[in-house]
Amino acid sequence: MRKLIRNLQSYWLEDASFVTLLIMLIAAVFVLPVIMEVTGHGVLLFNILLLSVFFSGIFSTRSIGLIAVSAILFSIHLTLRLIRFGENPYSFFVLENFIGIANTLVFIFINLRLLFRDQIVNAYRIVGAVNVYLLLALMGALTLEVIHAATGVSIGGNVVLSGTDNDYPQFIYFSLASLTTVGFGDIYAVSASAKMLAVFLATLGVMFPAIVIARMVGLASSRS
Repeated sequence: MRKLIRNLQSYWLEDASFVTLLIMLIAAVFVLPVIMEVTGHGVLLFNILLLSVFFSGIFSTRSIGLIAVSAILFSIHLTLRLIRFGENPYSFFVLENFIGIANTLVFIFINLRLLFRDQIVNAYRIVGAVNVYLLLALMGALTLEVIHAATGVSIGGNVVLSGTDNDYPQFIYFSLASLTTVGFGDIYAVSASAKMLAVFLATLGVMFPAIVIARMVGLASSRS
C-alpha cells in the first residue's frame, strides 16, 4: 500500500501528470456537458470524474498540511455524494457544493505551487497553466450551483434550470463565457450574487493569463 501511494505521489508530482489532468478536465468541462445535454444522462459519470480530479490533489504535493486538507475535503465530499445517491431520504446539496468549491480552491493552489516550483518552463508547464484556468471555470460552475440552490435565482435567459446536477451544462457554459469575457448574451446573470460572480470570473479571466505569462517569461529569462 505504501509503495502504491509513493508511486501515485511520484507520478502526480511529475510534469507529465499535467497532461493527464488536462484530459480529465477537458472531459469534465467540455465533453460531459454535451453528453448530459444530449442524452439526459451522465450525472453519475460527472460526479465520479469530479471526485477523481480532487483525489489526484492528495498526491500532487509533498506538504503534509495540504495533503491533510485535501484528504479531509475529499473524504467529506465523497461521503456527502454517497449520502445523496444512496437509498436514503437525506441530501446536503448546498454543503456538498461548498466542499467542492473549497476542494477546487485547494487544488488550484496546489497546481500553482507545482507550476512555479522551480525555474523550469516547458510545454508541460504551459499545460499546467491551462489546467488552472479550467479549474477556475469549474469553481465558477460549482459556485453558481450553490447560489441557485441557496437563493433559487442565479442565471436567466435561454435556459431552464432544475436545481439539480443536470444544470451543470448551463452553469459551466456561463462560467466559461464569463471567464473568457465572451458574453454571448443568451444566458445572463439575474441575481446580485450571480452578477458579482460573473464580474469576478471576468476579472480573473483577464488577469490570470497576463500574470502567468509574465511569470513564465520572467522564469525563462532568469534561467537563460
